Amino acid sequence: MPQLPSFIQMYRDLVATPSVSCLDPSWDTSNKAVIEKLAGWLESLGFQIDVHELDRQPGKYNLLAHYVPDGITEGGLLLSGHTDTVPWDEGRWTHDPFKLREDNGRLYGLGTADMKGFFAFVIEALRSIDLRTLKKPLYILATADEETTMAGARELDAFGHLKPDFAIIGEPTSMTPVVMHKGHLTESIRVTGKSGHSSNPAAGINAIEVMHDVITQLRSVQNDFRKRYQDDSFEVPYPTLNFGAIHGGDAANRICACCELHLDMRPLPGMNIDELYGVIDERLTEVKAKYPGAICLEHMHEPIPGYRCDPESEIVQLAQGLTGNPPEPANYCTEAPFVQALGCQTIIMGPGNIAQAHQPDEFIQIDEIAPAQNQLRDLIRSVCL
Repeated sequence: MPQLPSFIQMYRDLVATPSVSCLDPSWDTSNKAVIEKLAGWLESLGFQIDVHELDRQPGKYNLLAHYVPDGITEGGLLLSGHTDTVPWDEGRWTHDPFKLREDNGRLYGLGTADMKGFFAFVIEALRSIDLRTLKKPLYILATADEETTMAGARELDAFGHLKPDFAIIGEPTSMTPVVMHKGHLTESIRVTGKSGHSSNPAAGINAIEVMHDVITQLRSVQNDFRKRYQDDSFEVPYPTLNFGAIHGGDAANRICACCELHLDMRPLPGMNIDELYGVIDERLTEVKAKYPGAICLEHMHEPIPGYRCDPESEIVQLAQGLTGNPPEPANYCTEAPFVQALGCQTIIMGPGNIAQAHQPDEFIQIDEIAPAQNQLRDLIRSVCL
């Protein structure tokens, strides 16, 4: 049985182990080594370990560590996080992103805030708790590919015995309970035209010109979203549609035969995803009729729905009481809707600041480490003891 390292050594080991998830295969790496480290550390504390290789992403893994008191098979607390990071900006980091560095009251490294470091916090909080004293089950979940497809969170049914009362997802919120966020859809619209010599534009179908008509209609969809839907809980209170990338053509003297647009949409919690697609289809009807078979919409990943937890729920009140921080909404997207689907009250709350996520020289403040560890420890004791 491996000996449990110190908190700072766990942090160092997690940061030093690459686990990038990216839709670009040249960046994408397995998270297996991180899962193996967590499995060894949690097993040394007395947890039972289940590891599941993803059906959607072979070579990527989820881990569930569980301690279930005799005769109690349901309820308790789930502490959840993802093991992957985004790619790093080469040339923009001051130091090696895979070497934990302490400087100016901060710990720097890829994943220090978002969010491999959360597992070091959880394990350190558990170091002083004798699991044999637990009265309710305690689960630690580590998932894969949150930063891309959320494939790991979509396969939680592989752990059939996972039925907690409460769940905390340890994304960096400065230990403020987050109780709602929008969903996330990434779509590709491809226009296939007909190439030809630019001296006779009528001899072909210019995909860029067709895409202009598509974008004109989608701009009206943006206005539809503002008028039809409203949730004042959010700083931006309506669903958003963003034109993120566009590619088309290869030479000025050729009629463009193909143009592709990538969209980002952020639905409000509770919105029907099919309804959003319906709004887009309705607006593109005339353009599609004008250019039969030329316009194709494809999902770049499976939709991620919005999420909301009742701010008066027991887990929110407990978290607020322990941290002193009232619940808030968030603009980013997490695994919360998939964890919540287990049937548990679910919040997002962890150490670190979301402003550091996906940034060069990512860091966590050292002075927030001890308070966050104590709050996590108190939360575990409150629910499971």
